[in-house]
Amino acid sequence: MEIECPLWAFRQITKTWKITQSKGDSYIAKKSIPIYKAETPLVSFFRLGSTSVSKSQLMNSLINDRHSTFFHRNCAGSTKSQHLLNGVAEIAWYCPAGKPNDAFNDCIAFCNLHGDAVVIEKQREILTEKSSFSVVLVPNLQKDDQNWSILSAFFKSKKPLICLIVDDTCGAIEIKKGKYKMGLKDRSHSDVSEQLKRIIQDILSSQDPSIPKTSFQLETMAEVSGIKVDESDPICQNGKSAAMKLANVLQNKDVSKIKDDFLPCQGHLWHEWCKLNKELYNLKGHIEMEKSKKQGQLMEIRKNQCAASCSELMKLFIESLSLLPSKDKEYFLRWTQIVTDALSADDMSSILQDYDDAWSEFLTLKNKHTMAELLESKKNKVECLSEKLQSATFGLEHFFRELGQLYEAHKTIHAENRNGEWSQYPKLAADLLISGHPLELMDGDAGHVPLKWISSLLEEVIKKLGDQKVFVLSVLGVQSSGKSTMLNAMFGLQFAVSAGRCTRGAFMQLVKLSDEIKRNMKFDYILVVDTEGLRALELAGGATLYHDNELATFVVGVGNMTLINIFGENPAEMQDILQIVVQAFMRMKKVKLSPSCLFVHQNVTDIAAAEKNMDGKRRLQEKLDEMAQLAAKEEVCDAQCFSDIIKFDVQKDVKYLAQLWEGSPPMAPPNPGYSESIQELKSIILSKASKSEGITFSQLSTKIQDLWNALLKENFVFSFKNTLEIAVYRKLEDQYGNWTWAIRSNLLTIENQLYNRIENRQLNKIESNDLFNEARKTYGEVRKAMSEYFENEKDKEILVQWRGRFENKIKDFQNDLVRVVKRKLDEVIQQKDARKKLDDQKALFENKLLQKSKELAQQLKDKAKDEKELQKQFSSVWSIWVAELTNDTKSVEDINLEDDLLTILEDLGMEQALMVDCKASGRYKRISDMGDYADYVIVPKNQDQSETSEQSETKKENKDTRNQNKSFFKSLFGVFFGRCLSAQTEQQKSYSALSYEDQKQVRQLIESVVAESLKAIKTKPVASRGYASTYLSEMAKLEKDKVADFKSKWKYPLKNEFTVDLLLYVFDLAKSWLLESQEQFKRNTDALTYLESKKMQYYNIFKSFCKGSSSAVVLGELICEKLKASIVEAVYNKTAIALAGEMKCNFPAFSGNRLNLEKHVLESLAEKEEFDGFMKYIRNPQSQAEVFIKAEVQKYISINPKDKAKKTQTIFQKHIEDINKNVGEALFVATQKVRTQHGNTNMWLKEFFSLLKDELKIESICGQNFSDINDLNFLQEETNKKLKSVMKEISSFSAYTMNKSRQKPEEILIDQLCKCCWVKCPFCSAVCTNTIESHSPDDHSVPFHRPSGIKGWHYRGTVEMSINFCTTNVASDRSFHPCHDSETSIPFKQYRTGGPKYAEWRITPDESKLAYWKWFVCRFQKELEEYYGLKFEGRGKIPDDWKIISKTEAIKSLDEMYE
Repeated sequence: MEIECPLWAFRQITKTWKITQSKGDSYIAKKSIPIYKAETPLVSFFRLGSTSVSKSQLMNSLINDRHSTFFHRNCAGSTKSQHLLNGVAEIAWYCPAGKPNDAFNDCIAFCNLHGDAVVIEKQREILTEKSSFSVVLVPNLQKDDQNWSILSAFFKSKKPLICLIVDDTCGAIEIKKGKYKMGLKDRSHSDVSEQLKRIIQDILSSQDPSIPKTSFQLETMAEVSGIKVDESDPICQNGKSAAMKLANVLQNKDVSKIKDDFLPCQGHLWHEWCKLNKELYNLKGHIEMEKSKKQGQLMEIRKNQCAASCSELMKLFIESLSLLPSKDKEYFLRWTQIVTDALSADDMSSILQDYDDAWSEFLTLKNKHTMAELLESKKNKVECLSEKLQSATFGLEHFFRELGQLYEAHKTIHAENRNGEWSQYPKLAADLLISGHPLELMDGDAGHVPLKWISSLLEEVIKKLGDQKVFVLSVLGVQSSGKSTMLNAMFGLQFAVSAGRCTRGAFMQLVKLSDEIKRNMKFDYILVVDTEGLRALELAGGATLYHDNELATFVVGVGNMTLINIFGENPAEMQDILQIVVQAFMRMKKVKLSPSCLFVHQNVTDIAAAEKNMDGKRRLQEKLDEMAQLAAKEEVCDAQCFSDIIKFDVQKDVKYLAQLWEGSPPMAPPNPGYSESIQELKSIILSKASKSEGITFSQLSTKIQDLWNALLKENFVFSFKNTLEIAVYRKLEDQYGNWTWAIRSNLLTIENQLYNRIENRQLNKIESNDLFNEARKTYGEVRKAMSEYFENEKDKEILVQWRGRFENKIKDFQNDLVRVVKRKLDEVIQQKDARKKLDDQKALFENKLLQKSKELAQQLKDKAKDEKELQKQFSSVWSIWVAELTNDTKSVEDINLEDDLLTILEDLGMEQALMVDCKASGRYKRISDMGDYADYVIVPKNQDQSETSEQSETKKENKDTRNQNKSFFKSLFGVFFGRCLSAQTEQQKSYSALSYEDQKQVRQLIESVVAESLKAIKTKPVASRGYASTYLSEMAKLEKDKVADFKSKWKYPLKNEFTVDLLLYVFDLAKSWLLESQEQFKRNTDALTYLESKKMQYYNIFKSFCKGSSSAVVLGELICEKLKASIVEAVYNKTAIALAGEMKCNFPAFSGNRLNLEKHVLESLAEKEEFDGFMKYIRNPQSQAEVFIKAEVQKYISINPKDKAKKTQTIFQKHIEDINKNVGEALFVATQKVRTQHGNTNMWLKEFFSLLKDELKIESICGQNFSDINDLNFLQEETNKKLKSVMKEISSFSAYTMNKSRQKPEEILIDQLCKCCWVKCPFCSAVCTNTIESHSPDDHSVPFHRPSGIKGWHYRGTVEMSINFCTTNVASDRSFHPCHDSETSIPFKQYRTGGPKYAEWRITPDESKLAYWKWFVCRFQKELEEYYGLKFEGRGKIPDDWKIISKTEAIKSLDEMYE
């Protein structure tokens, strides 16, 4: 039978004990050694024959009389047969506590061979050989007994022996040197035990050289012949072989220098990088220069890390991870941990001893209120020992930390090279995490989270497992309070637990749920996050509280549930940790994260005492409420109790755990109640977790980055940017755009149908309810789609916060759109009413013209083939016919807006010479885009030029021009409206007479006047009632009154040139609308214009009659002629909606949310590189976005003949075919119906037009002149034939015609895409990118801000432009003046206190890495300086690293807006 030794199992065990040593003054030494390496005496116990006394029970009384260390015959479940235990040798170690009542002074191993040693010969021989001495239990000492020969061998051996005789009553007798016998009959266990302890102690302490002193080391069992150790398994040996390669490299190395020599990336370089990275968020002085400098230093560190490359040690480690099979890899990692632990064990023990002594001395002196110098000296000694302890700490986690740093360095420097060996490192770590190996989440030594490493690691996990859901369980508690032990016992984890290797930072371990548990859960894994203890002694010093707050906030934020581990029951001892924890939960509440918590009291003496537990819960509740109030003051939050911060029930969310040990370690036995308590706690956790949705791996990765990025900054709450929530909101914005488009496109279609009904006199009044009824179906479908999205989307837990708001927004959107459609249709009705007189005359006109054409044709039948003669004859009589028909109607006169404006300006008191001068200069055309308005201002002579700047414009004085008469002024207007006059050169001076705030106020006045004036003029009923000069007069008066009101409140007088230029500018904008509206009015109401438009139509009828065509042929031609314009209008209107829909869905710039549009606008501006375009965008982003949309639509429909134009033609052709089909069906249905009813031509016309009333705008035809038509089938055929000709004629898409249509794709898209938020950042004018126009209570925000100098910000009293990003400013120690005349400055970190316009913005500190605006500043530096009359110098000097950014890089950086 083969004997096995489970040596591998013993590799995992470390024993700790204390021994009292006497060298002069006695002192206690502490030892902590892996048990397989411990060299201790071994006392082996044997039983020879059958005895009435239990050997195992006797041994238990020696080691621990309160616990059955060895299984014996009197234990529950024992049997007489002993089939399982016979021949089994068990070993246990007695570990002294360094106390007077210790049974033994040093560690001793006790081995118990179960069964009769007489028959278990092989085991007996091996143990006898290995033991320091033996204890033999025999029934008696009779020489003729079969046991005597074996016993005789023991007596002959040089090793000591204790012979216990069951049936003898003798006392303890030393027969000869080292040989003892003792009878057990009629003696108590305790008496025997005490005597045995004395004998063993005497033997071990004996100085007699004749007694051999041997020690036992468990590891040597592998060398014993005849024993098979479990480590001999090939898989284990493969792992050991790989680990020993590492050990060979480290052989004879100073453990405190191993990390510096072999793992250089994680030491000084990494710590320095972390320090610099944190400093980026608290910049001082010239912050952009400082930031560029630090970013350069960070890159240099990464380069140095890359240069350090892989040491031989790391190469071997990575090679083993890459090549070994998964099982071998597990053994390799275990062996590596064993090797590294062995290297540092001795050093760690001595340093820990020194640390404990120094710390005890420090506390003693502190309690005695010793002198500060001595106290400081002792404190420095403790800190030095702490650093030494960190240097000597070397474990498996340092290999992975180095792996992470190598990866981060290479990814930063060699981001383009994805094929390097370093790119595989996350895969290696991901495999280990999936297999259940703990990995470091936060580096405890540097106090930093390696974000790139963690992010890439989780990406690899997703690739291997899919983006599955995980429940994150984190734990917080004081140091050495049993957190790791609790987690290990609960989930079978492997977190480090021994006192010498407490957790530093945070580690994560993945636990896969069993199929049985998974059935009740909404996730597949639990990720357990273990942390270092709060108030850790190693971190004693000024940074302790900050580090603890940082750690607690991070861990609470990451977890779906946090276990708050409290050691003991005294609330006073809990106070510090509770305050930290409560503050962390309060921060989560303020950033809209909702983790749950569970308080765990460990080491509670009597968990069954309900009354005591109730009292403990009450005290905990009181302390939590007290801490909540304290934390509320610090975090500026309204909270009176802990329940105001987080959902908490003290009855359900507090759990008491029994003590782990029954008594005091190291010899205290484990408490069975502890395991029971752990299982109860696990059940509670799983029960609470079953109600959680969990979080996907990708969401976890994002959350880790968000939390850590916010913690790097000074104010966590204001700095926290929930990237996951932002991404979900952006996706919701995309959906919102799709929902609103569905409603808009439907209402546009309804509008077209109702428009046709109105034009066809089928409808003369529109009610809102009618529109709602028409739109009900689509609106219902949208609401259903919304419900499904909010209920079924994977991020529905995040979406729920916006559901009510977006449902209301959709409702408001439809209501607003219905109002717009109703207003437009009401205007159509008004216009229809306005031309009622003309419409009533049309039938008469057309009847007479048709009759006259027919008569004239009869006269000229013989000249039917002479086209020229026919044209001549028809033209000669046409003007006579028109004159007869319009004899009693008055024509609409043309208008002269230039004359009206001149008169109005003179009436307002403007000098004619001034008007001529302003008009000639052309300066008014740029009034909205000027950088400096100083030329319009009369500045006092004593103005302090050192604090302002002045800009002047060279003007050409010409007295002759000022004396020109009115006719010349009119001619100037004529020249202007025909072409643009070039602006004269502007010369910039060093200063402007106006401050930045003054310039801003003038600009706001211009924008306000322009907006209100255009709004006022466009409300006038020009299209329905015609133009009146009073409209212009009212607009001009409105402008003058607003300027006058501004003048009365402003500190500087404005020149009259400003008022004139502003009036000219607004008139220029309004002119095209007035002329177009007046033209429409003329077309709708002027009979002469209408008849002239019909000349060609009646000439064609006249020709047909001349050629002898039948009435059916002529009527078919007439119908198609009348339908032609209507078909064109209908096709282009439908194409406009369809094109807008096509571009909204598939054109990249229009297919997303507001942020997507912003990205493409900026990209377009960069491609063009036109400074004026940029400045128009900065001043009026909405207007520039509209310009961009128009330009893109025009390009889409006209420029690319291969792709986009082909798509446009396809859409256009589809609508032509649809209308052709509808008209054809109407012809067929009308013909069949009228034939069935034996109707006439008139009836056929009415039926035909009735069928098309929703599709086309139709001019009626009087059937009186076609009463001779009898064959309606022939009429149908002729009309169809002519219709084909018409369709062919209009079959090619025309961008020109599209631009003249009622519905235009660009206008539809502008309405769809530009109805969003356009509020600008008060610092840099970056535009809020929220798709919702009014998105309160959400703050305004933008992914990236800009250098504030782009807007014109500069340092007060200088011409130095500011290049600082506001996102950098809010992380600095700088201040700003909220108003131009404010004497009080406000720290940027408190920018929200600057007033409403600042308070409604959320500006999170970041590194402002977006290269786009840095490129812009460098590319247009000269233009910006000239525009504002300022300089990029001094504090505004542009950093050198900005200047190397190319346009390509700038455009590419816009993609970061989505990251």
